[in-house]
Amino acid sequence: MAKVFDKWDSEGVKITDLSIARYIVLDSKTVPHTFGKQTQKMFAKGKMSIVERLINKIMRSGQGKRKLSGKYIRNRQGCGKKLQAMRIVEEAFEIVEQKTKQNPLQVLVKALENAAPREDTTKIKRGGIAYAVAVDVAPITRLDEALKNIALAGFVGSFNKKKTAGEALAEELILASQEDQKSLSVKRRDEVERIAKSSR
Repeated sequence: MAKVFDKWDSEGVKITDLSIARYIVLDSKTVPHTFGKQTQKMFAKGKMSIVERLINKIMRSGQGKRKLSGKYIRNRQGCGKKLQAMRIVEEAFEIVEQKTKQNPLQVLVKALENAAPREDTTKIKRGGIAYAVAVDVAPITRLDEALKNIALAGFVGSFNKKKTAGEALAEELILASQEDQKSLSVKRRDEVERIAKSSR
């Protein structure tokens, strides 16, 4: 079996959250890159390697319209630069292995399980009045949200700071895997679930 970045083996990685287990694909490739083969097929991202999906989220342009911690975070000039995103993830995995003495793939899986929100709100209209109603989140959406928030935490941790993107991402993965409240993705999960609980 091929190893991720020719360093880490996915054998022995345990997934405890059964609801998202089928979407956490650990089929290893030395270079996690499918050249967009799955982009035109519905739900095909569910069959894509979880490491490649994290790399793709890192290629986002930043926070965009909404503020995060009082700042607009835009344009690390990494959009479409997959090689740069791969280097960030590889550096992060090396730091995670060095600090935790664990397989970074296991740390990533644990971080995703802890960062994935179970409940969210949606708006419904009745008689011209809009209500916020709590709904269960679909497993593939839970994983998308977790990946997005972990990648965003890498942005925030390295934006206008001396820390590199790889170091910030590694720190977020470790904190999220321990369900630490300092983790941005865990904070966002708690916030979403708190709003949903009040809308029940």
